[in-house]
Amino acid sequence: MSTDEAPGVRPTLRERRRAVAAQEIVGAAESHIVEHGPHALSLRAVARSLGMTVQALYHYFPSRDDLVTALVTKAYDDLADAVQAATDVARDDPDLPAMVIATEGYRRWAIDHPERFQLLYGAPLRHYHAPVDGPTTEANRRMGAVFERELFRGFTRAELAAADVRSLSPAFLTALDGMAPPGPDALPAPATALMLSVWGYVHGMVALEVFGHTGFLGTHQAELYRMAMRNLYEDVRRRIPATPGG
Repeated sequence: MSTDEAPGVRPTLRERRRAVAAQEIVGAAESHIVEHGPHALSLRAVARSLGMTVQALYHYFPSRDDLVTALVTKAYDDLADAVQAATDVARDDPDLPAMVIATEGYRRWAIDHPERFQLLYGAPLRHYHAPVDGPTTEANRRMGAVFERELFRGFTRAELAAADVRSLSPAFLTALDGMAPPGPDALPAPATALMLSVWGYVHGMVALEVFGHTGFLGTHQAELYRMAMRNLYEDVRRRIPATPGG
């Protein structure tokens, strides 16, 4: 659990010890999830693995929801790091779009961490409610920003606003405009609609694989995924009319 610190002020010894203890609790909870699955998360078992009482654990995380929020935030951050790292390394195919590479980083992390992926995108934990616009939301937005940047790289805001989404109703596009965060970098409604569609496709194929629904494809799952992501990327880019010189 993080503490609010003034810039340039070194945390006290007590604060540093508290931060280390909180990290150990999160690490033990992650290990418990990997072994038993997210829905079997037990604060008592986590505390026992660290040689502490549940009451002592509550000094660091006052409720189960606080610990789950820390776990979800860390999982999103780790996933965002994996997606970003995928676009930073040398490419095996110079013609492979960075957006496709980012989606493959997403896929690899999900396959390597299926229980943590399930914590994020499986059936919701019973009685858990993530804080509105809290750390889980911010961590998720960081990952989305990588996809958004690589999907729409090179297009102007005017071009994104002119994207071909004629099948959508004006009412829905107006609703998307209302959902966009304020600021000059907010996506126009047509681009937001494309981004949501892409996200559903990217995530849906990964979820099918992680949860074992495409196992009959064996080692060919990666090849199918790359083809699908290439086609998806090219289709979206064709829908955005580039202006001369754009």
